[in-house]
Amino acid sequence: MPLFSPTITDYWKSLFLNGDIIYNDGKFTITINPDLSEDSRLMVLETTDGRFWAVLTPEMADKLDLSKGRKLSDLVFRQKLKEVGVTLHGADYIFYFSEAEKNVLLQESLEGSLRQLTEQDDAVFSKFESSASEQDLDDAYVELDHWAVYGSFEHNRLVCAASMYPWEEDTQIADLGVLTLTSFRGKGHARKVVRSISKYAFEQGYETQYRCQLDNEASTFLAKAAGLTLFGKWDVISPECTVGKSR
Repeated sequence: MPLFSPTITDYWKSLFLNGDIIYNDGKFTITINPDLSEDSRLMVLETTDGRFWAVLTPEMADKLDLSKGRKLSDLVFRQKLKEVGVTLHGADYIFYFSEAEKNVLLQESLEGSLRQLTEQDDAVFSKFESSASEQDLDDAYVELDHWAVYGSFEHNRLVCAASMYPWEEDTQIADLGVLTLTSFRGKGHARKVVRSISKYAFEQGYETQYRCQLDNEASTFLAKAAGLTLFGKWDVISPECTVGKSR
């Protein structure tokens, strides 16, 4: 059995291998794709199996002086970025459920004081939001109007919520955000909510995607505790970077 669903691996291949592959040595691959949006005119992916993929627009390739037939490596590539002043936004860890763990989850009977939330829970959710900091709300991006929302309760109070939305059109991947109120952390609420909403997503034909910044140790710990497996590190060009930007 493959580690991850073809839905996941095919998505990343379509993102990074669609175009003119100018270098590929089995470990390091560079692809030029003229159809990338300005915000995504340069992206990199490092997978846990040791591969490094980069995709960029022809304009970015010219700025970096990249052409076919030249010996390259991820170190050389990063040095070229530095030389021309290209900065990246800051990598995210990308986690998914393995096929084996997904099968386990689908057989689980998830219990406890948690349930799916709907628009009828507006007052409950508003109270939950008012108890969280602006920073936590921004980081988690949990919204009641997302495609799926689940919450965990303690003494009839919503203390943890997770929501999902389709990652991109025509892609059966749902991006997940989760937030637990500070005083209720460490009690297992987030783990149960992540697994519950993920089971729902699987039953709807979607794969759960969990992202967090590399220095967010608590979020990384939660991903692993919930049964997710690290797929890789993904980064895009910084929004502030003007190199290679169309005018």
